[in-house]
Amino acid sequence: MTAHEASSSSSSKSELWSYDVFLSFRGEDTRYGFTGYLHQALKDKGYRVFIDEDGLKRGEEIRGELLGAIEESKISIIVFSKRYADSSWCLAELVKIMECRDKPGRHVLPIFYHVDPTHVRNQNGDLAEAFQKREKDIHEETDDKKREAKQKRVKQWREALTEAGKLSGHHLKIANDRHEVEVIKKIVDENIWEWLSRTNELHVAKHPIGIKSRIQGIISDLSSGGSNDVLMVGIWGMGGLGKTTVAKAIYNQIHHKFEFKSFLADVSDATSKHGLVYLQEKLISDILKQKSGSSSVDEGISLIKQHLRRRRVLIIIDNIDDRKQLDAIARSHDWFGPGSRIIMTTRNEHLLKQVEVDKTYPLWEMKKEEALELFSWHAFQKSCPNEEYLEVSKNVVSYCGGLPLALEVLGSFLFKRPIIEWKSQLEKLERIPEGEIIKPLRISFEGLDDKEKATFLDISCFFIGKDKDYVAKILDGCGFYATVGISVLRERCLVTVEGNELNMHDLLREMARVIISEKSPGDPGKWSRLWNCEDVIDVLTNKTGTEEVEGLFVDVPYANASFSTEAFANMKKLRLLHLKYVTFNYKELDVDGVALNGEYKHLPKKLIWLHWEGCPLKSIPDDFFNQPRLVALDMPFSQLVQAWQGSKSLPNLKSLKLDASYSLQKLPDFSQIPNLEELMLQNCYSLSEIHPSIGHLKRLSLVDLFSCESLCSLPRDFYKLKSVETLILNRCSKFKELHEDIGEMISLRTLEAEQTDIREVPPSIVRLKNLTRLSLSGVESIHLPYSLHGLNSLRELDLSSCGLADGAIPKDLGSLISLQVLDLSRNDFHTLPSLSGLSKLETLRLHKCFNLRTIPDIPPNVKVQHE
Repeated sequence: MTAHEASSSSSSKSELWSYDVFLSFRGEDTRYGFTGYLHQALKDKGYRVFIDEDGLKRGEEIRGELLGAIEESKISIIVFSKRYADSSWCLAELVKIMECRDKPGRHVLPIFYHVDPTHVRNQNGDLAEAFQKREKDIHEETDDKKREAKQKRVKQWREALTEAGKLSGHHLKIANDRHEVEVIKKIVDENIWEWLSRTNELHVAKHPIGIKSRIQGIISDLSSGGSNDVLMVGIWGMGGLGKTTVAKAIYNQIHHKFEFKSFLADVSDATSKHGLVYLQEKLISDILKQKSGSSSVDEGISLIKQHLRRRRVLIIIDNIDDRKQLDAIARSHDWFGPGSRIIMTTRNEHLLKQVEVDKTYPLWEMKKEEALELFSWHAFQKSCPNEEYLEVSKNVVSYCGGLPLALEVLGSFLFKRPIIEWKSQLEKLERIPEGEIIKPLRISFEGLDDKEKATFLDISCFFIGKDKDYVAKILDGCGFYATVGISVLRERCLVTVEGNELNMHDLLREMARVIISEKSPGDPGKWSRLWNCEDVIDVLTNKTGTEEVEGLFVDVPYANASFSTEAFANMKKLRLLHLKYVTFNYKELDVDGVALNGEYKHLPKKLIWLHWEGCPLKSIPDDFFNQPRLVALDMPFSQLVQAWQGSKSLPNLKSLKLDASYSLQKLPDFSQIPNLEELMLQNCYSLSEIHPSIGHLKRLSLVDLFSCESLCSLPRDFYKLKSVETLILNRCSKFKELHEDIGEMISLRTLEAEQTDIREVPPSIVRLKNLTRLSLSGVESIHLPYSLHGLNSLRELDLSSCGLADGAIPKDLGSLISLQVLDLSRNDFHTLPSLSGLSKLETLRLHKCFNLRTIPDIPPNVKVQHE
């Protein structure tokens, strides 16, 4: 195999980096001295290090593997020695390193080993002779093209040396073993640790105006405490002042000094959704990088004290609103090791006094100058207003009261609007009767059209933390043109999207709920949307809901709750219904979700979304199916054995999710569900049969059967669907056959069948011209087609752990012209077919291929990963 060494295995598919450190050095100078010791020290600390082990066999052309390793390394350490510039290979590495230096997350650390940095910058002194030889070689070159190429290359080398010579690093002037040990220790324990920690920073703000001045004093106090003191501090202030932003900025400034750290975001929301045990598990998982397995708050407290009292930790506890949260995760200083720092944010100063924090920091409104600058960045996309807008901008900023959230929201709303509209909005600010905080936020809401307002209110009550595309599908069913609406809300800073999840500042969520409740104060049965647990239970128990109700979020805090279906009879406009027992583990506990008793004909006929978690029904009754508008039916952790009997009409249903319905054995007749697009059945362990009518679903695009352990096959008609883009069969351990008709699934882009019992991949698979990902990892003794020619769009092929021997891989593997990632790890072959035709290949994984003797010719720039 190609001889290089990594201190631990290369990254998985989900990781961006293959290596922490790339070492560039001239082997003859330092391999068995300084560089060798540095390499060993880095390995001992657990860093992933790329070091070339074939330096003495080098030719003049740098291998693609090394160029790829540079691109996939966070830090490049260059050991400049006296004869570093003698090596064309070293200089080519240097050029690549300096090219990558400006990309996000990269860092370069030069070591001037018995070389003056000025000699590197100017290519004189110890480096002069090497370049004199190259200039002479250029002068003697008679071929014009070759001479031009050499001149260009030398110019690149000089520029790279000049730039590298300017960088801050370490200068070892004389041979001294003790000094070298000290430098290596500093590199490993300080330079590398600090940089790698800094590259994992939290997003603070698009325009972090005034942040530095707000955190300087806090950071100074955190640093000035005794090295063994445990400090607990609190940051408090009203909503919208930027407490979370300040906490993130502090974390980014100091987290590299701590080996053990955790940022617990929005503790109030996390506790209400998941409970205190979840919060404790998150803390322990962040610190120990493993799950705690605790089953109660008391057990969680014991584990926190056990594992953290001897560790120096940094913990940020964001947005506390209840003493119980602190009691569960940070009740006392002696829970944490010497030197620990615990930072809390809250709206309630009294909470901080209850736990006797060492110091509290009130967060006040922004200064006028800073507020105007922040507003300007959102309203004008520059640091100050246009001259004609200056006065009106100052007036708007004055009404925002130095509140960052209000400045961002109102500034985004006024962006590119004429000044006459600015003045009109200013007049509205003066008339709105709400409190000072809500007033500027309300202006942005009032500027939305009716459908955008409805989208905002729905998200605030039901869809925070949900997938944006899934929500858009539901709200489109409500007639809201949600894709456009969500885009408008993002532009106005009313919602954010992170990792395709919808999120919203808690102050905006509160504003939305104020707007909803103000129409009928004290009478939730007349509100358009109900989200508060006590209000919902009261309305359903006393059957006081009216036709004004459009959405219900039923999140019951006790087990085996039940309500009468008659409670919904008057809710004629109900579109959105979410039913859930808030603290559950349906698989391990003998607990059902929320039950609905009575006739289902009482359910409103305008339902668009029904999320019923832990549904206790064995089968959905016939009188449920008068739901002509239902778009999404989501019943995870249900007790269903058969979804429903016979053929039922759900003409607008697009998404059916029955994940983790452990007792589900059969899927229903789909013939009257013509618009179904998504079928999600993850972890339906008992599912053994899929109705043949699935072949009628001409719009079906996603089928996820992950871990359906009893499923042996799919109906033949399924393979004739030309709409399916994604098919997931991973861990369907009894699944035996992909039918030859799979070649007719012309839209298929992703096919995953890992750890199945499939014996053969049908030759017709080569007709899948749009297939981009094929994964058969863990399918032992799989028989592949004789040829793969035709899979022209395939970008990723995973054949790891398939027990492939010599000759098992198609000889024309090199015909996959779009292939970027090829994983052949953990197989038994001694040789591989030619890969030279894989012109777009970027990554070749060969982990634990112990029998492999040689790697065939591969294109340049390919990253080879192996152990």
